[in-house]
Amino acid sequence: MFVNRREVQIQWGDCDPANIVYYPRYFAMFDDSTSTLFEVAGFSKQDLVRKYGLVGIPMVDTRAKFYIPSTYGDWITIETRIESIKRSSFEVKHNVYKAEALAIEGFETRVLVGRDPVNPDKLKSAPFPAEMVAKFTGS
Repeated sequence: MFVNRREVQIQWGDCDPANIVYYPRYFAMFDDSTSTLFEVAGFSKQDLVRKYGLVGIPMVDTRAKFYIPSTYGDWITIETRIESIKRSSFEVKHNVYKAEALAIEGFETRVLVGRDPVNPDKLKSAPFPAEMVAKFTGS
């Protein structure tokens, strides 16, 4: 599986009054990590639009398990990979490490979406391109 790792320093604005990361901020970090995964794999947002006719990869489900809190100034590593791919939907997993310890597991279900060819005012799920499947799964 194709994996991307990125280092993130926790900022003042990420934290609540108790100086721990306010949990919705992690979901924003996960969203950035998914976008970065596609970019690093060679599929920029411009490619998704121009080459594949997609308008985005919206999230349809998300959840997380929190084990270790982070505070202002901490460095975390977010490791992101696509766990499985179906026709148009896919599962993303984010492992967040604080030093060597697993701090958070994040999960997303996303869908490739393009314009409906019958009615361009509507969106419709789009099949995962074979070259993307090969890149993300290694097959």
